[in-house]
Amino acid sequence: MKVPLSWLSEYVKLPPKITTDQIAQAFVNVGFEVEAIDRQGQNLKGPILVGKVKSIEELPENRKPIRYVGLDLGDKQIRYVICGARNFKVNDLVVVALPGAVLPGNFAISARQTYGRLSDGMICSAKELGISDEHAGIIVLPQGEIGNDAIKLLDISDVVFDIAINPDRGYAMSVRGLARELAGSLKCKFVDPADLKISKQFKPVKTSKAVSVKIEDKTGADQIYIRTIENVNMKKPTPIWMQRRIEKCGMRSISLAVDITNYVMLELGQPLHAFDADMVVGGLRVVRAGKFKRLTTLDKVDRDLDSDNLLICDSKAPLALAGTMGGLASEVSSTTNRIALEAAHFDPISVARNSRSHKLSSEASRRIERNTDPMMAEIASARAVNLLVDLAEAKYVGSSIGGAPIKKRKLKVSIAKVSKFIGYSYSIKQVKDSLTSIGCKVSGSGDLIAIEIPTWRPDLNSMADFAEEIARLNGYQLIASRLPIGKTGGALNKMQQRKRQVAQMLANQGFSEVINYPFVSQELVDLLGFTGDRAKSFKIANPISAETPLLRTHLLPGLLTTLERNVSRGVKDLAIFEIGSVFRNTSTLNRAVMPETSRRPSAKSIDAIYSGVPKQMLFIGAVVAGEALLSNWQGKGVKFFWSDAIAKAIEIVESTGNDFEVVSSSLAPWHPGRCAEIRVGGKPIAHAGELHPRVISSLDLPERTCAFAVILSELPSAQTTKAPSIWNQPATVQDIALIVNKDVAAAEVEKALRSGAGNLLESILLFDRYDQIGEGKVSLAFTLSFRASDRTLTADEVAGYRDAAVAAAARSCGVVLRS
Repeated sequence: MKVPLSWLSEYVKLPPKITTDQIAQAFVNVGFEVEAIDRQGQNLKGPILVGKVKSIEELPENRKPIRYVGLDLGDKQIRYVICGARNFKVNDLVVVALPGAVLPGNFAISARQTYGRLSDGMICSAKELGISDEHAGIIVLPQGEIGNDAIKLLDISDVVFDIAINPDRGYAMSVRGLARELAGSLKCKFVDPADLKISKQFKPVKTSKAVSVKIEDKTGADQIYIRTIENVNMKKPTPIWMQRRIEKCGMRSISLAVDITNYVMLELGQPLHAFDADMVVGGLRVVRAGKFKRLTTLDKVDRDLDSDNLLICDSKAPLALAGTMGGLASEVSSTTNRIALEAAHFDPISVARNSRSHKLSSEASRRIERNTDPMMAEIASARAVNLLVDLAEAKYVGSSIGGAPIKKRKLKVSIAKVSKFIGYSYSIKQVKDSLTSIGCKVSGSGDLIAIEIPTWRPDLNSMADFAEEIARLNGYQLIASRLPIGKTGGALNKMQQRKRQVAQMLANQGFSEVINYPFVSQELVDLLGFTGDRAKSFKIANPISAETPLLRTHLLPGLLTTLERNVSRGVKDLAIFEIGSVFRNTSTLNRAVMPETSRRPSAKSIDAIYSGVPKQMLFIGAVVAGEALLSNWQGKGVKFFWSDAIAKAIEIVESTGNDFEVVSSSLAPWHPGRCAEIRVGGKPIAHAGELHPRVISSLDLPERTCAFAVILSELPSAQTTKAPSIWNQPATVQDIALIVNKDVAAAEVEKALRSGAGNLLESILLFDRYDQIGEGKVSLAFTLSFRASDRTLTADEVAGYRDAAVAAAARSCGVVLRS
């Protein structure tokens, strides 16, 4: 949120010599990131005055419209300037930079001859003054004294902080909330702009002229105020001070009534909406859409309503998407006489669904989604009515209220538990001062203190929440920089070690790690041909995007989407990997439970927690495309081959110390015949190979793109292994070539040879495969190495071991020794 220092300083008694950077650091100290600081007016030098347009002469002989404008600057003479803007007329008040002035960008103003006339100054736009990006036309002032300093009138010399607001800190999306945080950080006095005395002026008045309100859907809102005013002078301009504050916060001035609602929202954090009361039939209602099918919103878009959309309706039709955007039919216009001003505490989830289902994010919805202060519905609406009465000559008619009284929440917190939780021993003064600064009422003088939680902090619900606030407000620098030591001694567990080892291994080999969102589309799942458990996904009730509503059951969808995006941007050679959990809907889940955080959950509670979440297997997946060794001036490179993916998957399995076997597989989305399944203990643990041409074509990937996926969490933890023995006797090597049916896997033949070769077999290596035998046969050539620890083996001994190995393979796989 953007907030000007001039506005903040009304509610925070800042030290007289504090600098802008110190204020920014104060926000950072309490957990708010300052994304930018705009020092407006810093590079601006006068004279810049308010001028009145006395005459306009069109110069039609030029290629673009040019005007020669006569201006009255209060010095009893007419000054003439050249101007190309057309959004002003005679008698309008404008901002004029005179010769000698310097505008941002070191743009010096001087009198000069142009278009055959003398231009003695310049009429300025907002962008030229550095106060906004608006440059379509020059500034037309609603009021001002001719000849007065425009820099002072427009309050240009100011500092605007752009502050990032976390989703759980909705109260900070207001000047009130940020001022309270700044005061707490600097230990300064805070003056709350939410003066309860204002609301007492506008208590409910029973009159037929006042628009009534009723909350029919209790899940959609718990507080709503409708205040009716009449005789509103819609022709009154918005005061410059209000316009400028709204503009500094990043919004545009629209009209007085709308500007007042936006001003109060920025000040207090409570969104408001003004209805044309004469367009309301029979009172307002908070309801679900139900039978209502369509609503035209203020942006003139016809929106098809979902049945669970939360609406503000009258007795006949929907008038607004609650907390999101008003409807066009009840829009306040220049002919409006009566206004029904709505302020409500809506259900954040309902408003978030409104916003997402219609892809419509507004300033109001962004605040309500983060939860607003329920007390502000009454106060903010009264504040807005007060401004309308003062600035628009309106007359208050009456108020209508819906909802139940607001109950204050209370909690008891142990200072000793907070100190243990954070790792620093806080004094009772530190605790009380920090909690009081955020609006809590604290009582008690011992270890156990009673806290009345402020209504604008719905995120404070447990001891852990208060511990976080106490640590934040007293400064994280108090907490010792040391790792916590738990039951494991502070070390990584075996799975963490495995993840780090495998990730480092792939990174060392040139792979780049990526982190994808765990959300996928049904279309991509269908394209990849997932069936069985891989097709059993969870549909998210409130997805970030309607295009990706499913939780992933595999890492390949995200990896292939990332590869597709990089290829579309010109990347030809890529090797990426990801380590992450997948979620499969393969068992019935129990109802989710929320354990208390003040103590460790019981074993029963822990079992209940895990029974309410899906099984989450930890995968490592990778895709490779293009060249493994890049082409250069020395020669052509080497492309990734399907066997490279299999080799990487085997390397990962081997690194965990597990024995494995490799068998052929036709699992989608891999290419049949170019895909291997790796098993550990007879259980499939990994798949690797070349992707199916259909998938490659559909995603427009490089040809022969390969991929592998290994289930890290399903690999057994191998026992501690011993280093291999060092032999001092020479090895004896035997090469054999075997003829076998082509549908017999080489791994099966190798396994049979090992079983028959005896204990002196040191290694076995497949070094050749010949497919041109015919009659459905292939030739497999192996190198067998034999070695004894105590003697040199004789030729007859080795020949016997070799023959035994061949005989075992013949019995098991039907091989024949090739002559």
